[in-house]
Amino acid sequence: MTQSLLMALGLVFVIEGLLYALVPGHLKNMMKAMESVPDDTLRIGGLAALGFGVFMVWVVKAVFV
Repeated sequence: MTQSLLMALGLVFVIEGLLYALVPGHLKNMMKAMESVPDDTLRIGGLAALGFGVFMVWVVKAVFV
């Protein structure tokens, strides 16, 4: 369990690092645009991403393990 969690965290850093390395200007523009998005909208988007991530983990564990 701990190994899987650390692997997942490492992959998050890899993907985030790739984005900063490949499209830094786009990320800056996106961060500026996020300032105008209401907190509730960001919260709902975050909860949707969280739910989708949990669903993906559940499916992968059900199919491949």
